[in-house]
Amino acid sequence: MDAAQATKLVGWVTEAGLAGVSEPDLLRNFCDRLVEMGFPLTRVNMAIDTLHPVYEGRVFRWRRDQGGVQPVAEYGRTNEGGEAAAHWLRSPYHHLNQTGEDMLRRRVGEDHHADFPVLEDLRLEGQTDYVALINRFSADGVIGEMDCVYSSWTTDAVEGFTDGQLSVLRDLVPTLALAMKCASLARIAETLVETYLGRDAGRRVLSGGIARGVTDRIQAVLWFSDLRGFTHITETADPEQIIPFLNDYSEAIISAIHEAGGDVLKLIGDGTLAIFKAQDPAEACRCALAAEAHARSQLHALNEDRRARGLPVTNAYLGLHIGEVFYGNIGSQNRLDFTVVGPAVNEVSRIAALCRSAERDVLISSAFLSAASDADRSRLVSVGRYALRGIQRPQELFTLEPPAEEDAGL
Repeated sequence: MDAAQATKLVGWVTEAGLAGVSEPDLLRNFCDRLVEMGFPLTRVNMAIDTLHPVYEGRVFRWRRDQGGVQPVAEYGRTNEGGEAAAHWLRSPYHHLNQTGEDMLRRRVGEDHHADFPVLEDLRLEGQTDYVALINRFSADGVIGEMDCVYSSWTTDAVEGFTDGQLSVLRDLVPTLALAMKCASLARIAETLVETYLGRDAGRRVLSGGIARGVTDRIQAVLWFSDLRGFTHITETADPEQIIPFLNDYSEAIISAIHEAGGDVLKLIGDGTLAIFKAQDPAEACRCALAAEAHARSQLHALNEDRRARGLPVTNAYLGLHIGEVFYGNIGSQNRLDFTVVGPAVNEVSRIAALCRSAERDVLISSAFLSAASDADRSRLVSVGRYALRGIQRPQELFTLEPPAEEDAGL
């Protein structure tokens, strides 16, 4: 591989990084080009930590013969014990991290000591040489645990990598690592905004909708739910149980909303504010009712599991309403919230609060009834007229028929 070829490859990586090419495609094209230039690669892994509520990082894989190899794998927390931690402690990457070195090379084969488990696996595959590299970030470039890019490079060439080939890797991999970092940062931004703002709100923010006071006037079904007896549970349960308790019930409710096409905008203690949007209001109502049914089923299963483990259980109250709201950025110059505001938001929270006194798990507004399809309206029965706090005139409210079973969640 001559200097002109190396320059051409660096140029491609730079352009691909600027164009936002994904990590798997960056690695695949980089390795394919190296092989076309006569470089004896057989397998490559690149790993980078990230910011994600579930997993710690991602590994990107290339094989000369892809043969069913998944190009992306996600790994769990390496500081919480378990398989991920054990694998990490036995890895060449951990060795580089601990020693401060930037390269580790091991010849592979019967005549060479396998001081890392991966080397024995490579020997069985017929590999002959293994190189691990670490490209560290400066302090200002670190985000969470994302402080470097790890990579490993393997060949089955009889004599292994030549000194010239090792020099090429050390010269070219930093450019690839930088492009991988750029792609990962874009992914982190997407993960963070969707996790903390909601899926639709997150996409709007990333697309540039961040100006203060810029909102859309939309028609939406509004969902407001909270957990029955949450204050009592927090006062009587062990403090260590409260967060797992909230996580269990939030998972059941939020996943049901998402699977039905809704967007969760805000978690307020044990409360959940969500919206369902559709061109046809009846479709948005249908989706909200589908989410209610799914959530009720999931909460029923969750309660059975928690009872069996001797843990506190609860149900959820739900208010459903439809109306016009302002959807967008609201707040100060330094702290904005992407949410919905308007009288309809106040009404749905008041409707949900009435579930306790009305002794119903679900209360639905007359506006929702009017917007729903004939099939959905036939499932709703009146529970009478109620005065809503802060609302001038009493409203007729409805619930589902047959009523939800007391232990079935929503």
